[in-house]
Amino acid sequence: MIFMNIKILSKSQKRIKFLLEKSTPAFANALRRIMRSEIPTMAVEFVDFEENNSGMFDELVAHRIGLIPLTFDEKAYSLKSECKCGGKGCSRCEVTLVLEKQGPCTVKSGDMKSTDDSVQPSEKDIPIVELLEGQRLKFEATAQLGVGIDHVKWQAANVGYQYMPIVKVGANADPKIADICPTHVFEKKDGRVKVVAEDRCVLCMRCTEVSEGVSVQSDDSVFVFDVESVSGLAAKDVISRSLDALEERAESLAESVKKTVK
Repeated sequence: MIFMNIKILSKSQKRIKFLLEKSTPAFANALRRIMRSEIPTMAVEFVDFEENNSGMFDELVAHRIGLIPLTFDEKAYSLKSECKCGGKGCSRCEVTLVLEKQGPCTVKSGDMKSTDDSVQPSEKDIPIVELLEGQRLKFEATAQLGVGIDHVKWQAANVGYQYMPIVKVGANADPKIADICPTHVFEKKDGRVKVVAEDRCVLCMRCTEVSEGVSVQSDDSVFVFDVESVSGLAAKDVISRSLDALEERAESLAESVKKTVK
């Protein structure tokens, strides 16, 4: 049995770059799609305006509000379709955010006040609209869980991957490839060039066009993933939940196959 490996290359709260080894293109693509589109996140779905005499229509302001990523307590909320209230809306599947501002000022995401401390804009300085002297904005917004496959405002992360590059340089490699490489894969030292960051290669092949002493290939069993959270979730949580979702699907498929065989 072959076990896949994951090796972290770099990480922060919002972004993780890792290697997925001993895998297949099909598995890598399934993981990417789940991370992007099928992990529940929190976003505003409805906005009830009491007052808005800004220079922007209600629909445009509501659209901007909906795209603001919100943090949330995953244990406290469930998808409306899975909630005990039957989708009618309750404290287990909805949360209210309110805002009241008067110009002159720039209304920002941090100005919204939530009825639940766990549900807050992940970034406080996202601009919503500019209010001039005498202009006012007052609304009540309802946020709920959703998935990116239904609307981009619920997208959990931006995810990309590529095959692992295999970069080799010979003794006759031209040192100037270190200068023309856009991602700084090479380093010059004592008149020679060496590979210092193979995983940075984006397979642009500029080095092979300049020098015959360079070989660039790719390994289709190793993938370089770049995951950037664009939601209220940390990047590591997006990856973890995606792997859990894949495991659940595999187990469900196995059970279905067993029942069919019987």
